[in-house]
Amino acid sequence: MKLMRVIWRLVLAIGHALNGYWIIRTTFPRLPPRMRELAVQAWARKMLEICGIRLVVHGDPPAQGPMLLACNHISWLDILVMHAAGYCRFVSKSGVRHWPLIGVLSTGAGSMYIERESRRDAMRVVHHMAEGLRGSEVIAIFPEGTTSDGRQVLPFHANLIQAAISADAPVQPMALRFIDIASGEPSTGPSYTGDETLVGSLWRTLSARPIAAHVRFGVPQHCDGRDRRAWARDLRAAVEALGQETLPAA
Repeated sequence: MKLMRVIWRLVLAIGHALNGYWIIRTTFPRLPPRMRELAVQAWARKMLEICGIRLVVHGDPPAQGPMLLACNHISWLDILVMHAAGYCRFVSKSGVRHWPLIGVLSTGAGSMYIERESRRDAMRVVHHMAEGLRGSEVIAIFPEGTTSDGRQVLPFHANLIQAAISADAPVQPMALRFIDIASGEPSTGPSYTGDETLVGSLWRTLSARPIAAHVRFGVPQHCDGRDRRAWARDLRAAVEALGQETLPAA
């Protein structure tokens, strides 16, 4: 029965992804920006439902920009969870653009892409991020630069924080946690670290006991004279503190 449930969820997820592809190719060109954002949010919420993930939001997502979101990074699910909580544009590694199907969905949702090993490309992306923030966009980054097991927050890279300084925009720290609903303990199902594969992580997620994705939004911060490195350290501390807050009883 468990195997059949996983296969059924996988079939539904693939169908929902293909439906998203069709919407992006046919409907998005005719929609105004706000309608696209709402469509992305609704699509993400439905995908979480298919995967058996319950979304729990703590705090206040930004209603509008300019706002840069700085979040810890645990899983491939993070982007879905954040889109479901409130639309934002992501800065993703360049390879995502070329992933079959996922690349089209990511690009259609407004992602910007960065060559992480290229300092010159980082400067290009910072420039585009600053332009977007000046245009009142909400942009999200994972300053750790890679995924972790969720039990700790890795040091933040400061390069992309420069966009908020250049645009004089606030940064809102936020923390993600995946919790096994039955036990109240962290769930390792969505984990995607080290040598783990996307297929393996997807299978574990679909076969896991019900999971709650907790998204906690902190208080937006302004630069207040800090350079990007000092601000990145303070933002990491804020994200770490958010992730340690006690969760309400299920």
